[in-house]
Amino acid sequence: MPIENERKFVLNEQVVGLEADLGAMPGVARHLLRQAYLDAPGLRIRSLEGGGKTDHVFTYKRTIDGQVVEIETGLSAVDFARLWTQRRETLVKVRYSWTEGRYHWDVDFFRRDDGSTYFAMAEVEMPEEQSDPPPLPDFLAKNLLLVAPALDPRFASKRIADQAHAMNLLADIRANKQVA
Repeated sequence: MPIENERKFVLNEQVVGLEADLGAMPGVARHLLRQAYLDAPGLRIRSLEGGGKTDHVFTYKRTIDGQVVEIETGLSAVDFARLWTQRRETLVKVRYSWTEGRYHWDVDFFRRDDGSTYFAMAEVEMPEEQSDPPPLPDFLAKNLLLVAPALDPRFASKRIADQAHAMNLLADIRANKQVA
C-alpha cells in the first residue's frame, strides 16, 4: 500500500519575499494547482500547471489504522473537466516542491480569487517508518507559526479550502501563541 507519511507546518502567510525566494532556489519546482474534492470521502482531482505543461491527477486518500493510504493516477484533461462539474470544495494554491535527501518538501500558498495568499503551509513527506519530522530548513523555520499535530484534520487542504476556517485557525494560532 502507498502510505503517505507527512507532517505539516503553518507558515506566516503575511511574510514578504518567501515565495520569491523559493522560486529563485535551484531545484525547486513551481506549480499552480487547481484542486477539487468530489462527493465521496477521500476523492480528489487536481490539475498541476508548471514547466510548460498541465497534468491532471485523480487521488483516493483514506486514513486506515492511523496511516494514510494515498493512491494517485493520471487523468485526461477531458475526464478532469467532466469530474470538475461534480466538485464540492475547491481551492487554488501555488506549490513549490523539492527533494532533500530522504524527504520531499512542498510549500503551498493558498490563494483567494484575487490571487492574494490567505494561508501558507509547508509539509514534508517522510519515510513510512519515521514519526518525528526533520528540522525545517532555516528559511522556513524563521516563518513558522505552528507545527501541526500529526493527522490533525483542521490542517487538511480540504478544510483550508474553506477560507473562513483558515482565517479562524490562523487567528487561534496567533491568539494562543502556539508557536512551535
